[in-house]
Amino acid sequence: MKAKNCLIFGGSGQIGRNLIRKLTKNNYKVTVVTRNSHQKSYIIKTQANAGFIDIVEANIFDEKKIRELFNKAEICINLVGILYEEKKGNTFLNIHTIFPKLLAKLCKEYSLKHFIHLSALGINEAKDSRYALSKLEGENEVLKNFPLATILRPSIVYSVDDNFSTNFMTLLNRLPVFPLYYNGATKFAPIHCSDLTDTIQHVISNNIYSKIIECVGPETITFKEIIKKLLILIGKKRILLPFPLPIAKLSARLFEIMPKPLLTRDQLKLLKYDNIASGKYKTNSDIGIPSLRYFDQEVKKYCYMWREGGQFSTEKYNSK
Repeated sequence: MKAKNCLIFGGSGQIGRNLIRKLTKNNYKVTVVTRNSHQKSYIIKTQANAGFIDIVEANIFDEKKIRELFNKAEICINLVGILYEEKKGNTFLNIHTIFPKLLAKLCKEYSLKHFIHLSALGINEAKDSRYALSKLEGENEVLKNFPLATILRPSIVYSVDDNFSTNFMTLLNRLPVFPLYYNGATKFAPIHCSDLTDTIQHVISNNIYSKIIECVGPETITFKEIIKKLLILIGKKRILLPFPLPIAKLSARLFEIMPKPLLTRDQLKLLKYDNIASGKYKTNSDIGIPSLRYFDQEVKKYCYMWREGGQFSTEKYNSK
């Protein structure tokens, strides 16, 4: 069987690395575009056998250079996204709206078979968030310029390589008091990275053009329940303190000073809205790839790194 050529943007993150492993094992040749091959290529190269992966260093807005990559591509996958804005052009507008529009236009120009674009769940409701608005505008531009595109909207994506469960376990290890925003009542449907990449591979392999698919895990849990599960898993007891909104906004403003902010005011706005399936679109279960992995069962596999004694910890815990 002839190998299909996939062009991936954002392949060095947790989703990208997991996806590269799956695609190359299933006879797909992958070209990964990265901004800095010196920092990223050593990680990407280990995800596949030689001959199945090429790494190209390029600025994603260098249209002349990335245009060349579309000549051999059959499928384009965009996993590029940011949680907070930085200098040097890393704005929500540039990354979530303008860049996907460029890729969609190139997919149409070079007659690619498919374009898979990773967006985010809950962006229809979060009208006061610049992050959500940029994602929504990006989706509109993608579908306008390449109607055959498939847009995936995942809830929180977690794994041993994430910036979600790992960051929270680090904070819970260090802080005697942990803040709860909006009383920790916001609902999430966390999806494991492997379940999400199974969905992406299924969309590609079965030529699914469903426009928008919401990707959710097998359970709906609140933010407070997530924190409690993590505390049990790492064997810690902490005071969970609800933060009034004015204090929450002040803390977010202070966090924004940090090079990698723990929380921004825009993210605080997002936390007002539930991050679960809306019922308006198909889900990963509807297309035949239900999520099988439960949050605490999966985090249990790597939480020992935050427990006293590490993997040799003798503490017993119950994650139920």
